[in-house]
Amino acid sequence: MAACGRPPSLWERVCAEYEAEQPQFPDVPESKLGSVSLEAGILQPLRMEQFYSAPAADTVVQQLLPILEAAPFPEPPDPKTCSPLEYLEYYIFPVLLPGMAELLHRAKEEKCFERKRTKFIACDFLTEWLYNKNPRRKDDSFTEFFSIPFVNDWLKDHPRPPIPLSLLLSEEEASIVIQSFWRGYQVRCDSEIQELRQWQKQLREDKNILKRVKEFWTKQEAKVGSKLEDSEEHRQNHSTSRF
Repeated sequence: MAACGRPPSLWERVCAEYEAEQPQFPDVPESKLGSVSLEAGILQPLRMEQFYSAPAADTVVQQLLPILEAAPFPEPPDPKTCSPLEYLEYYIFPVLLPGMAELLHRAKEEKCFERKRTKFIACDFLTEWLYNKNPRRKDDSFTEFFSIPFVNDWLKDHPRPPIPLSLLLSEEEASIVIQSFWRGYQVRCDSEIQELRQWQKQLREDKNILKRVKEFWTKQEAKVGSKLEDSEEHRQNHSTSRF
């Protein structure tokens, strides 16, 4: 535990969170289990309750929170002269950790923990979230990932392959596609449909439909070409007769 009069260090908070996560209190009733809020302020000192959720040890967490909150937090240090640890605690983690929490929530919504492949790209989401939550852009409107300037510049030189259609379809749309294909397959397996398809195939082979269509269009192109030549010749004759 941190000494009296100074806030707990990052390592002490991590250790406290790890101890709270361990199931050391099996007699806690399930009705009292809960979760700690994931909300966190921008550019505020790192607090455990802002990004961590430990339902299995809510009682221990509630005991630790007053101790952490009672400790006086000093003013944020100068970002140009502070140590790397202070810079992480005061300027990086207060923004990054809420973004990671939102990332986990969105990944759960996209069923990333249930499927091997999804359309959700975690780096894209985190980039978009951090860009829009930047304190310097608090008065600006929301910007989508592909509209971010540096993302556009990167994708111009490193284009991405298109996302497979199987990942873009929703469950309802995918079920419609699968069901329609299956119904078509069942219809094509019908004996009468098979007989009809065989008759059409034989008809195409006997009459050579493709060749006849090609010859037809060749004749049509020849007729059009001859008409154009006749009109051009008539125009030239008309112009010479005027002189």
